[in-house]
This record gives sequence, C-alpha cells and structure tokens, in this order.
Amino acid sequence: MKVDVLLGLQWGDEGKGKVVDVLTPGYDVVARFQGGPNAGHTLEFEGQKYVLRSIPSGIFQGDKVNIIGNGVVLDPALFKAEAEALENAGHNLKDRLFISKKAHLIMPTHRILDAAYEAAKGERKVGTTGKGIGPAYTDKVSRNGLRVGDILWHFAEKYAQAKQRHEQTLKSLNFEYDLTELEKTWFEGIEYLKGFRLADSEHEINKLLCEGKKVLCEGAQGTMLDVDFGSYPYVTSSNTICAGACIGLGIAPNRIGEVYGIFKAYCTRVGSGPFPTELFDEVGDQICTLGHEFGSVTGRKRRCGWIDLVALKYSIRINGVTRLIMMKSDVLDSFATINACVAYRIDGREIDHFPYDITDSVEPVYVELPGWETDMTKMKSEDEFPEEFNLYLTFLEEQLGVKIVIVSLGPDRTQTIERYVEE
Repeated sequence: MKVDVLLGLQWGDEGKGKVVDVLTPGYDVVARFQGGPNAGHTLEFEGQKYVLRSIPSGIFQGDKVNIIGNGVVLDPALFKAEAEALENAGHNLKDRLFISKKAHLIMPTHRILDAAYEAAKGERKVGTTGKGIGPAYTDKVSRNGLRVGDILWHFAEKYAQAKQRHEQTLKSLNFEYDLTELEKTWFEGIEYLKGFRLADSEHEINKLLCEGKKVLCEGAQGTMLDVDFGSYPYVTSSNTICAGACIGLGIAPNRIGEVYGIFKAYCTRVGSGPFPTELFDEVGDQICTLGHEFGSVTGRKRRCGWIDLVALKYSIRINGVTRLIMMKSDVLDSFATINACVAYRIDGREIDHFPYDITDSVEPVYVELPGWETDMTKMKSEDEFPEEFNLYLTFLEEQLGVKIVIVSLGPDRTQTIERYVEE
C-alpha cells in the first residue's frame, strides 16, 4: 500500500487543514511529519472553527488513526491546551492519537532563546513565531535534544542538563527572562503527555501499511519555507517538501503514491523574506481583507500578492506533485482583471526558473487575465463556474503541467468542488 502526501506549495497558510479534513474520509490514517506549533491549520464546519497546531487534521473523523511523527517538534504546554480544547468540544483523542517517542520536545528555554536570537539580529530578523521551533531543531541536529521518549526514563536529570546549557547561552546574550510560568505549564504538559499512546511510530505506520491501510501524510508550512529549497535564510527549520515525509515518519521513498500540492489562487507570506509578487497598493490590501489574511497562530497580517507561477513550477518539480488543489478562489471574485507572474526580470534579463537568490531586484513579469466578477461561494458544481474562471483554471494547468483536481470556494468543508471525478 502507498502513502499519499499533502503539502503546501507556497510560503505556507495555503489551507492544508481544510483539505486534509475533506480528504480524510478516503483514508484510514492521517500523519503529521514535520513542523511544530507555529503551523496553524484552520478548519471550519458545522458553525465551529478549529485551529490545529500539532495535532493532525484527521482528528475530527472519529474512526481514523492519527500520528504525530518523529519529524515534529512538540511543545507539551501548547499540546495540552490544544488537546483539551478538542476534548472539551467532544473529540476523543487518546484512543486514536499516536505520538512518536522520537519527536523532539520544545523546552521553555527554547522559546526564550528564540526571542533572544531574533532580538540580536535586529533589522535582519527572520520573523519567527517565537514558539521555540528553530532552537529545538538546532538542538536536534547538534545531538543535544530532548525527545518525547525521554520523559519515561530519568527525565529530570536530562532536562536539567539541557536547561543549564541554554541558560549559559542566554547569559552570553545578556537577555533577561523569567521561566517561572513557562516551566509550570510545561511540566503540566509533560504529565498530560504521559496519558497518550507514546509509540515507535515508524513501526506503527509501516505495520498499518502492511495491513493495507490507506495513509495520508500532512505537511506543515510550505515548500518555499523548506530549510534546503526555500528562500533561505527566511525559512523554517525543517524539510517541508515531499521527501520530508519519508524522514519525518520513517517510510521508504517507494511508498509514496499521490502527491497533493496545495496553493492559493493568489500568494501570501508572513514575516520577513523575499516575495517577488507582493502588492503594496489597494489591491494588496483588498486581497488581505477579503481573504482574512491574518495568521491563525500569531494573528499577524500576511503580505499579499498575485500568484507566482515561477515559484509554483519549482515547487511542483521538487515535490513530484501529481494533483493540484487551489484554495481561496472566491477571494478574487470581485476583481475585473487578475495578474499571474510567468517569469522574473533580473538585471534586464528574463528567466522562467526559480533562482538561487530572489532579492529586491527581482521584477515579476505578468500576464493579465480577465476576472470573473461573480460570487462563487455558493456554487455546488463545476458546471456553475463562470467562463472567465474556467479560463483561469485552464491557463494555470497549461502553465503548471498538472491538473487542478479540487477548487475551494470558502472556508467551510462544504465549499469544495472536485474536478476530474472518475465515473
């Protein structure tokens, strides 16, 4: 049995949570393979809105197995708050959520270090969410990290050693802090974690595959934030691309089946970093307002711009995307014309591939397309799409070379149109 992978193709915030929830009925298992509580997946249905930071989006489907893989970094305090909110809303977690013993823990001092490092960078700051993600991954690759499995054996000693090392670094940075409340809630989270099924998740997921179970791997952030292939150094600290599913769950590359790539009908970015198609005018503000483009975790306003097909083609190639899903199509409902970036102009020369460095000198080359100026939020089938929207879809498919199999027309799970459905 193969695993299918679902991931973002832009700078994150593409709407992965909703799509996982829509696709989950066709799967037995949903697994998160990287990222941490900086990645908020928003889902809306039956009049309720949920934001998942670490828990897989398949948790709302009662009969599904959910796995937090070894590639995830977990903050016990934030996990406890998230899980308890779901339990209070009637969603049972403990019987169907596996947590990898090899997943690394975000410590209270990781959060303090995150703030200290950003402060030290001044104007060169990356714009992290301050959740301690980067310092936790740094400890992981330097072989100094604490893992979920460590809470079961001699944990106090391991924690004290790691804390002491962090505090030496903070002292050298002359950064003032108070750990009292952070440590209190963190250790409460540690005790809460012990009530879950802590497992060797790589064995569990491969066992499920051998039993013929269908698995959907859920990525966090987006391809352009990948630590190797994104717009470095303004990236996250993990591999957000399809290959990260193998590393973050312990599955072989030949297990990968379909790769679903999610993108918005336009483009957004949070925090610092290059963004070639960013709009600084009323159109950008209008997209932000209509799309409610504010971070689900941080509340920060997202930078908005037209769709970037140069970056999208790059993402599709390195992920091996087989099926595309376009989100927030309805946000562009009121525009008379829509632009799509098909190339970059650098020093007077046009290129159609994503370069090593995208600096402020990169100028987007646009193709102008007619808008559809039609409210599509209540449409129930592809037959209702206006001609101009169909032209937009055809243009994108020709440019990208992959079919758009799902179109989202709003935040609710019912506002989803499937295309190319087999009879």
